[in-house]
Amino acid sequence: MSELTDPDASAPSGHDSTPGFRPTAVAAVPLAAIGAAIGVAVPGASSAVPVTGISLNSRSVRPGDLYVALPGATRHGADFVAQAVDAGAVAVLTDDAGARLLALANDIPVPVLLADEPRSVVGRLSALIYQSRPDGAGAPALFGVTGTNGKTTTTYFINALLRALGKRTGLIGTIEILAGGEPIPSLLTTPESTDVHALLALMRERGLDAASMEVSSHAVSFHRVDAVVFDVAGFTNLTQDHLDLHGTMEEYFQTKARLFTPERARAAVVTIDDAWGLKLAAAAEIPVTTLATAGTTGRGEADADGTAAGTAVATADWTVARTAPRGLGSDFVLRHRDGAELRVHTGLPGGFNVANAALATVMVLASGHEPAAVQAALHAADPFTVAVPGRMQLVSTAPAAVVDFAHNPDALERALEAVRSPEPGSKVIIVFGATGQRDQGKRPAMGAIAARLADTVIVSDDDPHDEDAAAIRADVLAGALAAKDDEGLDCTVLEVFPRDAAILKAVELAGPGDTILVAGRGHEVWQEVKGVNLALDDRVELRNALTARGFTVLEDHRIES
Repeated sequence: MSELTDPDASAPSGHDSTPGFRPTAVAAVPLAAIGAAIGVAVPGASSAVPVTGISLNSRSVRPGDLYVALPGATRHGADFVAQAVDAGAVAVLTDDAGARLLALANDIPVPVLLADEPRSVVGRLSALIYQSRPDGAGAPALFGVTGTNGKTTTTYFINALLRALGKRTGLIGTIEILAGGEPIPSLLTTPESTDVHALLALMRERGLDAASMEVSSHAVSFHRVDAVVFDVAGFTNLTQDHLDLHGTMEEYFQTKARLFTPERARAAVVTIDDAWGLKLAAAAEIPVTTLATAGTTGRGEADADGTAAGTAVATADWTVARTAPRGLGSDFVLRHRDGAELRVHTGLPGGFNVANAALATVMVLASGHEPAAVQAALHAADPFTVAVPGRMQLVSTAPAAVVDFAHNPDALERALEAVRSPEPGSKVIIVFGATGQRDQGKRPAMGAIAARLADTVIVSDDDPHDEDAAAIRADVLAGALAAKDDEGLDCTVLEVFPRDAAILKAVELAGPGDTILVAGRGHEVWQEVKGVNLALDDRVELRNALTARGFTVLEDHRIES
């Protein structure tokens, strides 16, 4: 799920936030200890006030909470202190602006602490209150995956392999959050730090052995993983995305690199298929295991002189070798520099899923599992055959109909290459668009990629948000039509909206031997248009359209995490 800005920039802290789980038993922390953690003295009787939770959202406050009142785009969280206190907040943390607002209100019946930048201390306080990552206290092994593409699939693959090794796992990610119970939908790639630490404490309370978490650049920038220390951090790749937040690729890289420091991780596995991976492996301040997949998967992006992939293969600790097709997926060998080999299979199509499976395997090895045990689990359970919702998710086989989350140039290119059938005469039809209020530079690039790699390009709407949908489509169409004309491409370019009509059009144009790729939204079930959420699930629309034409669709298998 794309994230443009800190949620507090568009909504006050009293607005809805990511739902979360909390542990059932929390030892109270005196307010004096909370003040000491951030360098604030708490005088008198207030120092003994017991705190058992922390919230950024007045609507999610529970009795015993510290309510953190942050500034928003139009309102300040201090405007919601009365609601928070009514809900049971026992203290408030805010900034100078919040304190001024509170001074104008009636007497606040709870202690108020001040910090120059409250958001920067929320993670630290959440870890203190929930005791989420205590050393030597049975906390789950924690795996964090970052990179532009592949984070979701890699976290699911890690969990699948760990379950094959007999471990109980949790998950914090784009699609859902799991802490050993029923899943809940996730609204952000990484929840707020208050929720993250509460979830980690709950996982420990429920006796989980390990957990996997997606870590976006937004999570690092907006302090969502502050005070979280990962046992193993993994890096997939870095390609153009989120430049609306970061400005340049270098700044985007530097944000990701902050995860690979002793404050945030104990060890790392870095895919070094391109210059960014090589740079990260060299710059990381923690022990690094390197992985090269570009020679066999096409995932990497070489330097201008074409040396990055070759350098990776020559220097990597682990290398993907001997890849061969097997059904829709691939068999491959994962070879260590000392000559040891693991035989691995993934049932998901595309070379990038080979890379995801390889990264998951090496991360599990880096956490201390023996290669022999990992090989036995790979052989017995075939864990990388799991279907990740909205990630190369197959809806039918004749025609092949696939829904994927690809929403940036690199991901779109790899998805289109993955679904191209070798059968003569087979066509690829793509339905996609671009998200509003996001990096506009990638729109024409995505249009051009679609024109080069698909036979029929249907440009439609993604999530326009508050931007004009027609203008977004025009940007994408311009790139597709320019590539078609300038490069003499033999493709058809159509503009069809709304999105359900575009999916229906794709199915109308498809024959049994063709491939339909619906890209950009993946698992998402709501489309945001001018502040209104419209029910829209690409998988449902595609399944209904195929059924209406008499095509057979696959059962909607849901994976367990």
